[in-house]
Amino acid sequence: MSELHQAAAAADFEHVEELLREKKCNPNQKDIDWGNKTPLHWAAANGDVETARLLMDHGARPCLRTELGWTPAHFAAEAGSLAVLRLLHSVHAPLHKEDAGGDRPLRFAEIYGHKECVVFLQKAEAEGHAYRKSAAAKGMSVDDTDEEWEG
Repeated sequence: MSELHQAAAAADFEHVEELLREKKCNPNQKDIDWGNKTPLHWAAANGDVETARLLMDHGARPCLRTELGWTPAHFAAEAGSLAVLRLLHSVHAPLHKEDAGGDRPLRFAEIYGHKECVVFLQKAEAEGHAYRKSAAAKGMSVDDTDEEWEG
């Protein structure tokens, strides 16, 4: 586990900020010992919206997946972190992707009884689809695919 992964997993915002400022790490590095989690996956799992925002401001891609196909949105939905889900939606992160078992983040919010997250994800998924359709029509690219996982 990299130093950035450790700092994100521990919700140590100041250390994450220092590491990113000094450009000592790659915010998109996947940790093979922890199922290919990125620091953003850890922040989402912790419901740590400030660290998640900081990571994305420094290039962390919210479309990257773990070895089981989980995006940061899956972790945020499991944790019941509406704030992280809202943040991910605000940057047009994919909230609709199915993991290796065919489950979307919405399903995890349902399973764990996070009702506010369920309501939000139902609306956000529809908005995300509309955004992607509009972007495609305008010839805009959308960063919503983890080429490594899909390939």
